[in-house]
Amino acid sequence: MDAEKNPLDRVPQHIAIIMDGNGRWAQSKGLPRLAGHRAGTENLKTILEACVEFGVKYLTIYAFSTENWERPESEVKGLMRIFRTMFDRELKNLHENGVQLRHLGKLDRIDAALRKQVIDAIELTKNNQRLILNVAFNYGGRAEIIHSIQQIIRNEVEPEEVDENLVDQHLYTAGSPDPDLVIRTSGELRTSNFLIWQAAYAEWYFTPTYWPDFGKEELKKALLDYRERERRFGRVSSEDA
Repeated sequence: MDAEKNPLDRVPQHIAIIMDGNGRWAQSKGLPRLAGHRAGTENLKTILEACVEFGVKYLTIYAFSTENWERPESEVKGLMRIFRTMFDRELKNLHENGVQLRHLGKLDRIDAALRKQVIDAIELTKNNQRLILNVAFNYGGRAEIIHSIQQIIRNEVEPEEVDENLVDQHLYTAGSPDPDLVIRTSGELRTSNFLIWQAAYAEWYFTPTYWPDFGKEELKKALLDYRERERRFGRVSSEDA
C-alpha cells in the first residue's frame, strides 16, 4: 500500500502517553474527580485497540506517579479501587488479545491485594507479543535513575565500565526500545518526571484534549503529526547535510 493510500505508513514502534486531564474533564461536566478517572480507564481500552490496529508494538502509560501519593487520601483510595476493578474486569480480555503487561516502578507502597494482582497479571501475560503494555505505576523518572545507579553500585561495576547501555539494562524499561513518540493530553506542557532518560530524543506531542476524550481519531492525529517529523537525534537535518 503506497503512502497516498496509507497515511499511517510511518508508525512509531513505541508510544508513551501521559494520560492527563481526568479530573478537569470530570469537573467540566459537574462530576466528581473520580468519575474522570473511571472514564480515563475506560478510554484506555479504546487506545489499546487503536494501537494494535495502527501497528504500534509498545505502549507505555503513566498511570500513577510517585508524586500522586500527595493527592487527597480519598482520591488515592478511589484510584486504587479503580485499578483493582480494572484488573478484575479486563485482565482476561487483555490476555486473550495478546497484550503483555509489564510494570514500571515500585510496588512497595501498594497494598498487598493490588500488588498480587499486578504480579499475577505480569506472569499470566509474559509470553504475549501482540502489544507490550508498560504500566508506569508508582513511578518517577528520577527515582528510576537512582534505582539504576544503586543496582550498578551493588554489582561493583568499575566507573569506566558505566555507559549508556549499562544504565539502560538497569532501568525499569530494560528490554523495551526507547519511546519514539510521547503524547501528553490536557494542554499541559510539562514532562512531569516521565521517562526522562528514555525520552531524551523522543518526539513530543501536546494536545489540549483531556484524556477521556482522547480516542482513536485523536491518536491518529498524533501519528500523522509524527509522520511529518524528521528525527535527527542531535544531528543536522538531511536537507542541511
